Amino acid sequence: MPELIEITAPRSRVRGELLGAAAAALLVAVAFTVPQLASEPWRRSLFAAAAPVFGHWSPHIGWGTLPAVALAAAVIIGGPALADRLPWRRLLTVGYLCAVVWAFALALVDGWRRGFTARLADGHEYLAEVSGVTDIPAMLRSFADRIVDGQPDSWTTHVSGHPPGALLFFVLLDRIGLGGSTWAGIVCVLAGCSAPVAVAVALRALGAEERARTALPFLVLAPAAIWIAVSADAFFAGVTAWAVALLAVAAGTESTYLARTASLRAAGRPPDPGPAPPGTRRAAVPVAFAAGVLFGFGIFLNYGLILMGFLAVAVLIGARTVRPLLPALSGALLVVAGFAAAGFWWMDGYHLVVERYYQGIAATRPFGYWWWGNLAATICAVGLATAAALSRALAPARLRTLDPAALLVAAAVCAVAAADLSGLSKAETERIWLPFDMWLLAATAFLPRGHVRPWLTVQAAGALLLVHLLMTNW
Repeated sequence: MPELIEITAPRSRVRGELLGAAAAALLVAVAFTVPQLASEPWRRSLFAAAAPVFGHWSPHIGWGTLPAVALAAAVIIGGPALADRLPWRRLLTVGYLCAVVWAFALALVDGWRRGFTARLADGHEYLAEVSGVTDIPAMLRSFADRIVDGQPDSWTTHVSGHPPGALLFFVLLDRIGLGGSTWAGIVCVLAGCSAPVAVAVALRALGAEERARTALPFLVLAPAAIWIAVSADAFFAGVTAWAVALLAVAAGTESTYLARTASLRAAGRPPDPGPAPPGTRRAAVPVAFAAGVLFGFGIFLNYGLILMGFLAVAVLIGARTVRPLLPALSGALLVVAGFAAAGFWWMDGYHLVVERYYQGIAATRPFGYWWWGNLAATICAVGLATAAALSRALAPARLRTLDPAALLVAAAVCAVAAADLSGLSKAETERIWLPFDMWLLAATAFLPRGHVRPWLTVQAAGALLLVHLLMTNW
């Protein structure tokens, strides 16, 4: 009987992978097919010509095609082995550079102007308002008054739909000499491509270095890079990913300190009262505070990023400590207090943005399609490899034992579910949910070593297929 269990259990898990990927592929196929079969008025009400992805059908190749294919092949062939053997810091450097090249190559499939510089130059984007901000304190004080549409000075679509931190970021970029869509795009891509590194750092800090090494090639080749290059949400994803990573570093440091102290006491030896070297409990406080500042700034970039709280809770549970919570809360509240002192109260903005949301096309877009179409768009961003790995990552046994990587994936699933059920994310979730997608991708850490290359191939093929068949709006 034990031999039978050993033989059938792996087959069962492989079957789970294939069923997960097949179900995800079916959902995506149905989401693309239904609008094509529906009536013309209903199809127009989706306001997405290539629903569930915001864009339009346009098969094409471009300057980025060959570099993208070459990089994908290199990562598939050599990535897993390099991830296993490279020293940690060198691995993060190589991973980051590959993520940047992958994102730029995918953008260049659409051409430099259409795929890169023009996207943030759209009249509905943040840059359209930058030149009109001549007084930052006045902008912050009056920001909420200009959210609702129908006024002479109403903000453009994207500015009105977000807290002032997003506009403030692009204004500050302009003030330091990095104005215009090209610089804005470069900064967003560089920040967004750091998110895979942040996920790996978080996993390692929580004692899951092997998981981090397995997941990193999938994070690098994620289809999400199509929307990292170029959207402001890429910057949001980078900021919040590092918020989680820093909290994990602080929590992991605290957890290690407590475990070491308990070990010393169990051996009848008092803890060392000497000065704390780097990486000990004393260093955890400023790191947790910095994490809180990033979490706080995150909710002033996008109202929906309040749901990153799920990830913060997962980190603390996975590390089995709440000690970093107080300094992290202090950092977050400091940011909230700063914006409040400048004249913007987050809750006021949130209520007004809900009103503005239903003044636009959101009132027309059918929730009956988008509640599941959103999930199909998310699968397009995270890839079928992530869907295949979810059954392994969310296995009850892993969650019961508080596996930190599994908890992070479960937290991302909760964030996506909450955002979807809110009804405030009808369409365009392939970019809006980028901050959550980075942590869904961590599910690939649970794929067996022998399955990594085949699923990496599926992951890269999905990204290349999407970018060559569709002309995305972001």
